Amino acid sequence: MDDQNKNLILATALSFLVILVWFLLFPPPEQAPGTDIEQATEQPLPGQGADPSLSPTADPGLDPASGSTGETGTAAAAPSEIDALVSAARVTIDTPKLTGSISTLGGRIDELALKDYNETLDPDSPLVDLFIPEGSESAEPAYYALHGWIALEGIEGAAVPGDRTEWQIEGEGTLTPETPVTMTWDNGQGQLFRKTFSVDEDYLFTITQSVENTGEGEIVLRPYGQVRRHGLPDSRPFFILHEGVVRMSDGTLEEIDYDDMPDLEQDEERIEVTENGWIGFTDKYWMANLIPAPGTGFRSVAREVGGIYLTEAVQSPVTVAAGATVSAESQLFAGAKEWETIREYENEQGIEGFVDSIDWGWFFFLTKPIFAVLHWLNQLIGNMGWAIIGLTLVIKAILLPLAYKSYVSMAKMRELQPEMQKLKERAGDDREAMQKGMMELYKKNKVNPASGCLPLLLQIPIFFSLYKVIFVTIELRHAPWIGWIRDLSAPDPSSIFNLFGLLPWAPPEPGSILATVFIGVLPILLGISMWLQQKLNPAPTDPTQQMVFAWMPWIFMFMLGNFASGLVIYWIANNTITFLQQYAIMRSQGYKPDILGNIRGARAAGAKAGDKK
Repeated sequence: MDDQNKNLILATALSFLVILVWFLLFPPPEQAPGTDIEQATEQPLPGQGADPSLSPTADPGLDPASGSTGETGTAAAAPSEIDALVSAARVTIDTPKLTGSISTLGGRIDELALKDYNETLDPDSPLVDLFIPEGSESAEPAYYALHGWIALEGIEGAAVPGDRTEWQIEGEGTLTPETPVTMTWDNGQGQLFRKTFSVDEDYLFTITQSVENTGEGEIVLRPYGQVRRHGLPDSRPFFILHEGVVRMSDGTLEEIDYDDMPDLEQDEERIEVTENGWIGFTDKYWMANLIPAPGTGFRSVAREVGGIYLTEAVQSPVTVAAGATVSAESQLFAGAKEWETIREYENEQGIEGFVDSIDWGWFFFLTKPIFAVLHWLNQLIGNMGWAIIGLTLVIKAILLPLAYKSYVSMAKMRELQPEMQKLKERAGDDREAMQKGMMELYKKNKVNPASGCLPLLLQIPIFFSLYKVIFVTIELRHAPWIGWIRDLSAPDPSSIFNLFGLLPWAPPEPGSILATVFIGVLPILLGISMWLQQKLNPAPTDPTQQMVFAWMPWIFMFMLGNFASGLVIYWIANNTITFLQQYAIMRSQGYKPDILGNIRGARAAGAKAGDKK
């Protein structure tokens, strides 16, 4: 077995092994069923006494505005409360990217849909719902944001607004980028609370809370914001994707899965942020994050109580003197994880590390620049599929010096084949003499047999990084290429099963066993491109090598058949460019690959092997 073929088999086998281990030995975890809303208790942190911000309430066990400690509360709202939530007056939200409403019961932002995103490729399909109110008939659990105050000194816990407070709309109107909306609530004890909502043209809400103290003594309060999720989202978890809590605390990014939240210790669920940070929930393409004003400290909280998953930002205490008014401002991001939008918030609004809310993974040092180049190419070309091909050209250009050395080495090794054959005949069964002679031959002709393996091995992290980019970035969702490829984040929808649409029946469902067998056009082109790349070199004489080489393209064809179309396009383009590079470089070194001869030779070898059987 010559070293060139050893290197190629080694690199191919390693690629196959890594992918196989990834997708077979580490399958997606089972979706944990949404837990029923049960009773839950919570105690203050050691040394913090009866800080009301850490205590449950007789209402849901979640509201930090309670002044009690150690009580047990039922998280589920009573039927009468659900009726009140459904019938409460609402303020309409209407922006270029959002539609929904704010409930006056609790002042919750609890109904929000994304205008630019449909559930399916059908433009008439429903919009993607981000926030869902309690009592909704949606299959998804309730999901909403609310803001309020914690009573500390000079005021009773019941005298601050909570999640069942009935707010009054001040004036009339719809919440738009041009028209903010204000709600008021008078506690009847000398304090008037106001909550003003404003929103930009993308996904950022600004909530300004104020309290006017007309009482006789000063009061001390803490403003807070919460995002609540009643049960787990109806999504299909995947092991390379994080869904759950994402938070930034003074430059440190933390991700907490939903199933880890019930087991958090109190020092894990609560982090004191001194200057900059944010916290919220992230899904594959959407997220909701609480963002206190940059430069202000707050307590960042992530916890699960009775089946309700909660993230919370509790800001520093404020003192309101008699006759004074104090306000506190915070922001809420609720929308799609668009890279350009999020990056602008980070750069323009000073939201530290906000672009890292996108799940870039362990290879972030590759995924982030890869996506930046892909995004730039997409803006330049106007089509994400062609941008992927352009990205492939960029990557191959960067790796060209290394590839050149590799292909030159491979061409020189081809020239040494006659001498290597003579050496093999002289050495016979003496493997030590054979290895020693080969090393001397390589040294004499300045050939590095390992150089042919390195470019192929470098493709593995690039391949996985691009897979991550295509899987998690919303810019690839429902992005078309040509013809039948209308979603680059999904597998090729064509199928041999119905002769690529010529027969009047539907192809197999994606992810099914039939879909794995009856692959589409792109996977077939992938197999062909790998097979042609193989034929740049003669078939190895060793029967085992022949078998590996013969089956490898077609194994990869079926194995990658259900991958995202964008990834298969990259692999086809990569194989095609590699073929052209290798052919040109080998020709420049005086070695002319006999592709047709290699194909005929492989057929003859296969026929000969069949005759022996």
